[in-house]
Amino acid sequence: MAQELGRIILPGREQYLGKRILLLVPLLYGPGAEVPEGQAILDRYWSQVLSQLVSLELRLGPVKHIYHESLTEGGLPALAQLEESGFPTVAAVRRKVESGAFLEATENGERLLETIDLQRCLMLPLASEPVARRLYEWFAQSLQARYQHIASVVDQTLRPGEVGVMFISERHQVQFPQGMEVFFVAPPALDEYHHWLEEWLKEQQALAQAEMEAEAQGQA
Repeated sequence: MAQELGRIILPGREQYLGKRILLLVPLLYGPGAEVPEGQAILDRYWSQVLSQLVSLELRLGPVKHIYHESLTEGGLPALAQLEESGFPTVAAVRRKVESGAFLEATENGERLLETIDLQRCLMLPLASEPVARRLYEWFAQSLQARYQHIASVVDQTLRPGEVGVMFISERHQVQFPQGMEVFFVAPPALDEYHHWLEEWLKEQQALAQAEMEAEAQGQA
């Protein structure tokens, strides 16, 4: 189980000499710039992530490998792919690449597209329960294979004594190799964003309900 950095006190660097260390940074997906309050929290979050990564590198050693979900290429092409996709991690990743870290090809392209397509299918209203069940089983198998591939990439590229950082969604199911030290980077703005998003979603649901009631009254 990953330990949460920012909520524990790290021992000295000597305890981790010769070990493979992976820093796990949650990718937050939510309302964009059209919700200024939420965007401000996200900006604070990524600023705090950068600060924590710098502090951790001073104690554990420099990041040598970067793993980022949705990237099917490595090196500079991967950085270009990241920039084109509009991920909020661009600044953090670019800084680490400029410091000498290598951006790995984390995903299998065909598996990633298969998972995305199946997820889209499951978002559609399906009339047949057997079809829905088969789609869900296929999606679960595809997702498992996707996460197994990511774990394999980390296992094959992160060497003893090296530090890597992974940017991946909070609900990932990657099972990392036994003996690898995995730390969950959790700056204060992470909880702040979760709380804000929960309240914002409640407000949106209340507004939608009020609009439906007003529309029903107008048709009565």
